[in-house]
Amino acid sequence: MYVGCVVEKCASDELFRRRLHPYTKGLISAIPVPNIHLKREQTIMQGELTSPVEPKPGCRFVNRCPHAKERCRTENPVLEEVLPAHFVACHYVREINQL
Repeated sequence: MYVGCVVEKCASDELFRRRLHPYTKGLISAIPVPNIHLKREQTIMQGELTSPVEPKPGCRFVNRCPHAKERCRTENPVLEEVLPAHFVACHYVREINQL
């Protein structure tokens, strides 16, 4: 969930195995690992936070998403089943994840 909107919904084991939304990827990559020798790629989220009080039209993650395009600024993505029992709200989820 990001600023009051569900961005990805699936079973927890599926989410940790295969995250598809850019926000979920960044969120999971920020979880500390108790092994200092294990190298992990961390996604650092940058950009302006969306106001939860007066959100603008479009995707609420648009200002922080590295894949955002003009459509994301004007059209709110709907939660859709991308894989069996795996729902994502992102216009470009298939393109981003090569599905």
